[in-house]
Amino acid sequence: MPDTSPGVPAPGAHTSREASAQAAATDVARAGSPDPSGAATPVRATITVPDSVSMLSLLGSADELLRLVESELDADVHVRGNEIAVTGQPADNAFAVRVFDELIALIGTGQQLRPDSVRRVIAMLRSGGSERPADVLSLDIISRRGRTIRPKTLNQKRYVDAIDENTIVFGIGPAGTGKTYLAMAKAVQALQTKQVNRIILTRPAVEAGERLGYLPGTLSEKIDPYLRPLYDALHDMVDPESIPRLMASGTIEVAPLAYMRGRAQPYDARVLTPNGFMPMGTLRVGDLVIGSDGTPTPVLGVYPQGRKQVYRVTTQDGASTLACGEHLWTVRTPDDRRRGTSRTLETQEMIGSLRWSHAHRYELPVVQPVHLEPDEVLLEPYALGLLLGDGCLTTDTTPSFATADPELAVVLEAALDRIEVRNKGGYDYVLRHVDGGRGGLRIANPVTEVLRELGLAGTRSGTKFVPEPYLHNAADVRLAVLQGLLDTDGGPVTQRGRTCRVQYCTTSPRLRDDVTFLVRSLGGVVYSRIRPAEGRPPGRVLGRDVPHRSDAYVLDIRLPQGAEPFRLERKRRAYDAAGGGRPMRFISGIEPVGEQETMCIQVAAQDSLYVTDDFIVTHNTLNDAFVILDEAQNTTAEQMKMFLTRLGFGSQIVVTGDVTQVDLPGGAQSGLKIVREILDGLEDVHFAHLTSTDVVRHRLVGNIVDAYERWDATRQPAAARPGAGAPVRASRPRRQGS
Repeated sequence: MPDTSPGVPAPGAHTSREASAQAAATDVARAGSPDPSGAATPVRATITVPDSVSMLSLLGSADELLRLVESELDADVHVRGNEIAVTGQPADNAFAVRVFDELIALIGTGQQLRPDSVRRVIAMLRSGGSERPADVLSLDIISRRGRTIRPKTLNQKRYVDAIDENTIVFGIGPAGTGKTYLAMAKAVQALQTKQVNRIILTRPAVEAGERLGYLPGTLSEKIDPYLRPLYDALHDMVDPESIPRLMASGTIEVAPLAYMRGRAQPYDARVLTPNGFMPMGTLRVGDLVIGSDGTPTPVLGVYPQGRKQVYRVTTQDGASTLACGEHLWTVRTPDDRRRGTSRTLETQEMIGSLRWSHAHRYELPVVQPVHLEPDEVLLEPYALGLLLGDGCLTTDTTPSFATADPELAVVLEAALDRIEVRNKGGYDYVLRHVDGGRGGLRIANPVTEVLRELGLAGTRSGTKFVPEPYLHNAADVRLAVLQGLLDTDGGPVTQRGRTCRVQYCTTSPRLRDDVTFLVRSLGGVVYSRIRPAEGRPPGRVLGRDVPHRSDAYVLDIRLPQGAEPFRLERKRRAYDAAGGGRPMRFISGIEPVGEQETMCIQVAAQDSLYVTDDFIVTHNTLNDAFVILDEAQNTTAEQMKMFLTRLGFGSQIVVTGDVTQVDLPGGAQSGLKIVREILDGLEDVHFAHLTSTDVVRHRLVGNIVDAYERWDATRQPAAARPGAGAPVRASRPRRQGS
């Protein structure tokens, strides 16, 4: 405990200045008797340094830190052994004791005192805040190779705390205040603790007008000069040898702001909605699209992107869609599958690396069974599938059905109201209306009536199709139609030691496309091939050859677990015995197709994925990411809005900038200057302001910042100056050393 009773220093006590012991002794000798001038009597306080704290660590080499403390205090300091005595006015002594207490506490946390940390402790105590400097300066963010990154000022600590507590944080202040560096440290910390899956670093490249095409070199060579500060900070916190690997996998992405908005598809690319596929160009904010989980998700933003180079991205099962080079894809490589992870890559990053050891490298997620709007249907869905497969739909005669499985005839009869399925001999059945004749009148067959309403009347094997109300309907309706088709014209294909795939065959190109739609909408994949009629051996019917008159379309199908392809017992047993395997979809080709007008959308799905052409899963926004926008004073208002509205679920944004260093051309208004007016008071958004006192570079930098602020103030009209009319508090005069 400090000893506040007056007394005389013991012999042998020393200070960092010559003759200070003698001066202190004189002061204390006067204690106890009234001062003729009426000034308060100096007193002494004693601080005992714990044995666990090295005096060399506290006082510095050659008493460097002790001299620094003395120059900042209005009390004399004497040191003997592990005791520090301060002599002065009670208030000055109390302040000195607090300073040494904080320095001792800092050493206790394992930190090494330096002149700059001593100055910061004293400055924080003078500011009168409630936070202890030892708590502020010992807040570890990340450590690497024995170096720990911590906030060094009270404002920096509050800035770091705000990042922990808010989704969007703006760090505004002059250069050298650690805005970007601390944000980078928090991003790396979030990645290491698996709070986010990726880090995205960006800044506007206004010096090149964000038009980098005329610069020589690759994209990386063009943007490196603008992103160098971000790279430098990143190398301080992450093993430099791992950075190329993290960037290749998409875990760390560094790009100019212009490329952040470049995830785009052409206006005529189709996006799946609860009512079917719609051109992307027709979507508006609030519309519903289908996410990767098959459920509807609202569109949160629609952003035209102008003309861009567009690529056709093709999968191994024949599906394809169009996207620009910066469009994002969530994929899994063989390494990712082993680790149970995934990565997000741009279209252009995958070009030239689509194969890995003779196999496809990039696996896309497969959509789960899609939830489309349910609707009433005229004919039981499974019965429709059976009739499309083995029924005669010409309606020239009573509808008929041909099958070698009597089980299907029984099921068909049970599914059709007032219909009797009567065997005419062999494999032929007729669908007779039980009330077809009454009093000499012929009553229309209800199946015939339904076929006419569905547009199927008169269709033959090469022209059959699945009516629209069945394609765009609830998942159970679509699955029932598919089961009917597969129970008639499909079957399991088993291979020894392998899972069972499903094969379907038809001569109708439209029915081929409809079956493909059904399978993909249920979360499956389809491989299609043509079996030409020409050159094929003829079939045999009743002992005679029957030539093939049409090409056959053969579909190999994989359905997800839970989507049973068959109801027919013999086919279901064969399929269940081997298992259906897992539907997989890989990117097999990326080819340029020229420039087109493009746009991008932001969706509310947790993973930001939505379904585009041929049920391909893709995405645009930034989920589970820590995003840092540096030099934000050089964004326009439109760019700032675009950037902030790209925030995805599980993500965090830190925006840093200095509003006194705007480089926008043509007098454009800085988006950072006006964003506070727009977002001030919005929940989960915080504005942190750093000042010259938070500069952690050379001490002269803070003085330069202050000098410029004073110069700027003299150039403003008095009424427009910040704090105009308010009293100005004079700074405390510096104590002269003895």
